[in-house]
Amino acid sequence: MPPASPNPLIGQIALVTGASRGIGAAVAIELARLGARPVLVARTQGGLEETDDAIRAAGGEATLLPLDLTEGEQVEAIGPSLLQRFGRLDILVHAAAALGRLTPVGDIQPRDWADVVGVNLAAGWHLIRTCDRLLRAAEAGRAVVLTDGLAREPRAYWGAYGATKAGLEHLVLAWAAETRTTRLRVNLFEPGPVATRLRAQAMPGEDPRSLPLPAHIAPAIAALCCPIEARHGAIVGADAWLRPGIGSTTADAFRTGG
Repeated sequence: MPPASPNPLIGQIALVTGASRGIGAAVAIELARLGARPVLVARTQGGLEETDDAIRAAGGEATLLPLDLTEGEQVEAIGPSLLQRFGRLDILVHAAAALGRLTPVGDIQPRDWADVVGVNLAAGWHLIRTCDRLLRAAEAGRAVVLTDGLAREPRAYWGAYGATKAGLEHLVLAWAAETRTTRLRVNLFEPGPVATRLRAQAMPGEDPRSLPLPAHIAPAIAALCCPIEARHGAIVGADAWLRPGIGSTTADAFRTGG
């Protein structure tokens, strides 16, 4: 079922992490196209400005928030800052992730472990803490957190990444169970292999031309953020969305959704 309006998110505030590149940037651009005002979070100021330029070129507006997600106190301050500036938060998309070093579990170094846990797990916890009340108060609060099949299928040398994704997945599904009777809808999205920098780091010999671009799956994630979306506590995969002939718009995502 397609959105009733070409701009179903008009006037909504959307917090997007990992918004300087890759999937996060593509989702922010798509949300802006649907009428939302994205608040762009990432470490890299230059990358955020590039995303902002793309949003403005399409007639949208964004707010830049350069931030290191491993700094818990800074993340916890996001919610109060959004409340003070906008008086609301309607959407959270947590797309930021850290790969770490692919190494045997016994060789994981404390510094690498701390960084991967900080971005992939602890940041999710801090984001839930700081955004929960605002999202519950929204007319149609929506939260989408990116996950990975490795959370459920452990693979050699991917211990740190997989463990933190598994922890994040459990945390988000617990949050969904706790908000089942509210207006808030919380879902996980598993994009699968996508031509991102993280993927290139993990698979340096892989031809990125064989993979979908972030812009190809962004509409499926944006669809989970729309008021019409009713799923809750689901793990939504990109497989059906990427089947040949499905399409490449947010409206198409509703037709493929459960």
